[in-house]
Amino acid sequence: MSINLGAVSFDAPDLDLESTFWQGLLGGSVTRTPTHHFLRADGFPVFVVQLVPGLVPPGWPDGNPQQMHVDLTTDDLASADRKALAAGARRLRPTGDVDPAAPPSGRVYASPAGHPFCLRPA
Repeated sequence: MSINLGAVSFDAPDLDLESTFWQGLLGGSVTRTPTHHFLRADGFPVFVVQLVPGLVPPGWPDGNPQQMHVDLTTDDLASADRKALAAGARRLRPTGDVDPAAPPSGRVYASPAGHPFCLRPA
C-alpha cells in the first residue's frame, strides 16, 4: 500500500485571482469549473482553488491563524522573490527590502486570498 499527495486545496473568494496567481508563480495550466479551478504544473501535486465567497483570510502571524501553508524551494531566491511579487504575492517576512549581501534565508508571503507560503533556498 502507498499513500501519495494528490492535491493541495486552497479556499478563495475569487477563483480567477487565486488560480492566476498560482499559475503565474508555478506555470502549468488551469481547468475551470464554476466552483473549482485545478492547476496542473510539472513537479507539483494538483493545486485546487475552491470557491468560498465569505472567506476570512488568515491574518498570520498576528491575526487569524493559518491552517496550512506551502513551502517552495528554489535555486535562485532573488529571482523567485521577484516572480512571486510580480504574480501578486505580498511579502510577510521579511517585510523590508532584502539585503542581497545577507546569507540566503526563507521568505514568507501571502497569496491574493491571504494564504501564507514560503520560498526557501534549495
